[in-house]
Amino acid sequence: MATIDQRIDQYIINAQEFAQPILIHLRELIHAACPEVKETLKWGMPSFDYKGPLCTFAAFKHHAVFSFWKNTFLKDPLNYLKPQKNEGGEAMGQFGKLTSVNQLPPDDVMLDFIIQAMELNEAGINLPKKQKVTDSEVSIPDDLMNALNKNPDALNTFQNFTPSQKREYTLWIEEAKTETTRTKRQETAIEWMNEGKIRNWKYIAKP
Repeated sequence: MATIDQRIDQYIINAQEFAQPILIHLRELIHAACPEVKETLKWGMPSFDYKGPLCTFAAFKHHAVFSFWKNTFLKDPLNYLKPQKNEGGEAMGQFGKLTSVNQLPPDDVMLDFIIQAMELNEAGINLPKKQKVTDSEVSIPDDLMNALNKNPDALNTFQNFTPSQKREYTLWIEEAKTETTRTKRQETAIEWMNEGKIRNWKYIAKP
């Protein structure tokens, strides 16, 4: 039997009007394919588990996204799956920046993807472990380093970060598409680090 999380109901209600039909449709497809799915929130986003993480969706100001946890193992003969942001794509998920239900693959294709994802979890297939990032692999931009040197509290916070936490800030700044955005992100990063915050502090569950 499915586990329904009312926080997802509220998440959909709070989403932008264009995104609501997309999220509702995705949720219905997930439950149709996987009657035993368990709903939850992870990193502030609606997530769906079945014998392990299955898929997740999210809504932003101008688009929505949908992502499978084990997308690299899914069979996709018609090439519906797109690279996600960390693979050079345009969005967090494998279907690009969604603004309409019509941008999703046909329902039968989506249902097949979900069933494939279920079967991967049933078979106990796991994603390969990520290699640990060492300090030497984290290249700090000169402008960020200069800003840190001018803010002792932020520098102290940064120096005590794990390599992955340093990398999160560094990539966020370097991925800025304009100099104005880069400067704004750097200022925000310094402000947050002055307060002892990691890059994704907003998504840490409150006790």
